[in-house]
Amino acid sequence: MNQLPRNISSLEVAEMVGRNHADVMRDVRNIIGHLGESRIAESYFVESTYLNIQNKELPCFLLTKKGCELYGTRMTGEKGTRFAVRYIERFNQMEQQLTEMSRPSYEITDPVARATKWIEEEQQRQQLIQTVEEQKPMVMFANAIVGSTSSILIREMAVLLKQNGINMGQGRLFDYLRSNGYLVKRKGSDYNMPTQKSMNLGLFEIKETPVMRSTGSTISKTPKVTAKGQKYFINHFLTKGDTA
Repeated sequence: MNQLPRNISSLEVAEMVGRNHADVMRDVRNIIGHLGESRIAESYFVESTYLNIQNKELPCFLLTKKGCELYGTRMTGEKGTRFAVRYIERFNQMEQQLTEMSRPSYEITDPVARATKWIEEEQQRQQLIQTVEEQKPMVMFANAIVGSTSSILIREMAVLLKQNGINMGQGRLFDYLRSNGYLVKRKGSDYNMPTQKSMNLGLFEIKETPVMRSTGSTISKTPKVTAKGQKYFINHFLTKGDTA
């Protein structure tokens, strides 16, 4: 929705009080000087610019309601009263328009204003739908990040990928990891073990478990995807759409 201005420009103030804009600008700068270096002045006066009839950019100030009230204290008598009435009416008008714009279309009685408002609402709805669709992958990725706290088996990684909308079973995941250099693909004792590349990236760890046999004890090695690896692969598949 387009936002109406909540401030009055120094140009409009100059017109209200019947003075040159340069004089109003000087007055405002003097008031700011009296306020000192504190940031409180920003709640009264905001530096801005405007284009004159020659399309040249020139400085001006935007006065908040408090700024108008403060500026009005510099004027007394009839002129001060007229200015006070005009800026009060101006702000009331803006607030009424803002209230009208914030109302849903079905509450607006004027047919033209209702139709205009409905178009704005529909544009916002369509934009929201588009934003939700665009953010879905990142939302799923965020959910995965929250859930990733410890290492998991590769078959569990396949389940996690599926939960995040990536259609890849355990077998296809093993094939992918071997084909792309994450797991050793040559047959041997280290088959399906993480490659040095994967270990250096911190994507995998090897879980070693002692196994007692009749011939003696051995060490069973199981590759597990670290929390970092889970985030890495989910992000990889979500952003690249690579499920081959």
